[in-house]
Amino acid sequence: MNSSGCAIVTFLLLFIGCSARTLHPLPSDKNEKRKEPLQTFRPFNVAHRGSNGELPEETGPSYLRAIKEGADFIETDILVSKDGVLMCHHDVILDDTTNVAEHKEFADRRRTYEVEGANVTGLFIFDFTLEELKTLKAKQRYSFRDQQYNGKFPIITFEEYISIAINAPRVVGIYPEIKNPVLMNQHVKWPKGKIFEDVFVEILKKHGYEGSYLSKEWLKQPCFIQSFAPSSLVHIHNKTDLPKVFLIDNVDVTTQDTNQTYWEITSDSYLDYIKEFVVGIGPWKDTIVPVKDNYLQTPTDLVTRAHARNLQVHPYTYRNENQFLHFNFCEDPYMEFDYWINVIGVDGLFTDFAGSLHHYQEWTAPRSADDLDANKLLQKISSMILKFELPGRK
Repeated sequence: MNSSGCAIVTFLLLFIGCSARTLHPLPSDKNEKRKEPLQTFRPFNVAHRGSNGELPEETGPSYLRAIKEGADFIETDILVSKDGVLMCHHDVILDDTTNVAEHKEFADRRRTYEVEGANVTGLFIFDFTLEELKTLKAKQRYSFRDQQYNGKFPIITFEEYISIAINAPRVVGIYPEIKNPVLMNQHVKWPKGKIFEDVFVEILKKHGYEGSYLSKEWLKQPCFIQSFAPSSLVHIHNKTDLPKVFLIDNVDVTTQDTNQTYWEITSDSYLDYIKEFVVGIGPWKDTIVPVKDNYLQTPTDLVTRAHARNLQVHPYTYRNENQFLHFNFCEDPYMEFDYWINVIGVDGLFTDFAGSLHHYQEWTAPRSADDLDANKLLQKISSMILKFELPGRK
């Protein structure tokens, strides 16, 4: 190869090196403006209660693990303490996911309340103050998951959860749920006539969460507000322009606030109504594709009808264990991800294993649209280099 040819190859190799890596800020330039942005070109990876397939749900370490593993959003359920502090906890009772049974001083707190039409007995979160809740430690919900972290991590508040997302090394969204608002408003009262939903929105505003979906403000601190209670979503509609998602339970469950059936809230007329208040729906995945004898049946048209109304679809919950995987997927969670993303066409997935979904997406799709263009360019440059023939030895 002559000297000019070597110079061209050298230039191309230098170009490849520059194009193949992102520019990182100098240490003195590290600030929030330099954070890697939220990806918006592929379905969202929503870490359901954090990486709760590995660590006790809705704890700080569970959320930190999810962020490390590549989650786009960390999801939580918001309930309320006796003294009106918003807490991250899924169940209205503390019995199943905390060590409250070890605290004999709380044994007399056991009560029976009506919860969504049924009597439930247990130790209810709204019968404990924040100080009392902070004496408890979380434990793994499922016995077949890792138990070594039981009793090690405390319950966290809504604001502590928010701080985890805000202080992440890249832009990580939050996905809080207004959980059991009817029950919370029955048992906890705030001054000046405020209700649970009002306090929920006030905390988001306090920490800078604002803006409509994909707006500049929203992309800086992404947030979806979710709820199974449509009246809550309607109530906060004029209090915040943050995007909202209407959660949809199983076919045999009615809405907790309006007592509407699954068939009513998934009808065309209702989707036409609720689309004025939300940007998407979050259905239980087995209602989108019914299951019989652990085999998938013919998909419904719910995703198609939602998309026709510009509503996103974020189904729940994707779990890696065999008992949660339908036979169609050969005990392979990647097959399940592939089916829901590429066949059904959903826009986000709630998963207990954010790392698995992230690996699947990284292996099957480029990290960003820019990377896709860069890869094509590198392939073209590579073909140009191959045109140069190295001279044979004499």
